Amino acid sequence: MTIDIPFNKPCVFGPELDYVAQAIANGHASGDGPFTHRAQDLLQERFAANRVLLTTSCTSALEMAALLCDLQPGDEVILPSYTFVSTANAFVLRGAVPVFVDIRPDTLNIDERMIEAAITPRTKVIVPVHYAGIACEMDAIMAIAERHNLLVVEDAAQGVFAQYNDQWLGTIGHLGCYSFHETKNFSCGEGGALVINEAALVQRAEILRDKGTNRSEFLQGQVDKYTWVDLGSSYVPSDMLAAFLLGQLENMEAITVRRGEIHHRYATMLAPLAESGRLRLPLTPISRSAPR
Repeated sequence: MTIDIPFNKPCVFGPELDYVAQAIANGHASGDGPFTHRAQDLLQERFAANRVLLTTSCTSALEMAALLCDLQPGDEVILPSYTFVSTANAFVLRGAVPVFVDIRPDTLNIDERMIEAAITPRTKVIVPVHYAGIACEMDAIMAIAERHNLLVVEDAAQGVFAQYNDQWLGTIGHLGCYSFHETKNFSCGEGGALVINEAALVQRAEILRDKGTNRSEFLQGQVDKYTWVDLGSSYVPSDMLAAFLLGQLENMEAITVRRGEIHHRYATMLAPLAESGRLRLPLTPISRSAPR
């Protein structure tokens, strides 16, 4: 008998559909509505983040991060050799040169011991990717960045609600990027978020996210009209997507418990194959916690 196992199965766990209906009834289904602010506030409070801005995708968050890094053509960005294309694309679009560093065989994350050898006078940014929710060695990476005056952008697309030594992934580097794609633990179909850990970058991040305008200042009553002031694009998601996402975020613990049960079942059933050398199961280091 053949069994088709789906790559991923999105779940509706709580009030997601009710929230979407409310967003439509509110008459504010476009971006930066009530549900967007509620989801951003929840993430900021839960993760003790300086500022969180929802985006249309993690790709959008990475593109915003690349803009905030003020990269010039020819600047170099250090990336792991094993990652999704968006990690590299976001910086290449700014004219930067990707410098790939090999990964560790145990976690499949960037090998922090090889980063320093890849740094040159043109290096501006290190982009650790937390593969499968397993944290990179952030203490070592942040120390390297400090020694060489580099920015750190965490690609935590797969690391929402995961920790490294009691710190939430995405809140350790100068900037962090989350994904809420259908394949992630917490989803709204397509979506993401930029975590801004440097207070000095918040104002510009809000401008970049809203097509390069100072519209957020206008909405807060800080200016009497808004205008184009910087580069940017349309990175603001629909409030209907934020409404669905809020229902997921309010149930992060329950969703994580259920996914943990499924993971345990797979690990148990695949253990004999791993013991016979026919496959290798993923490693979760004891010193760090995966999504919990």
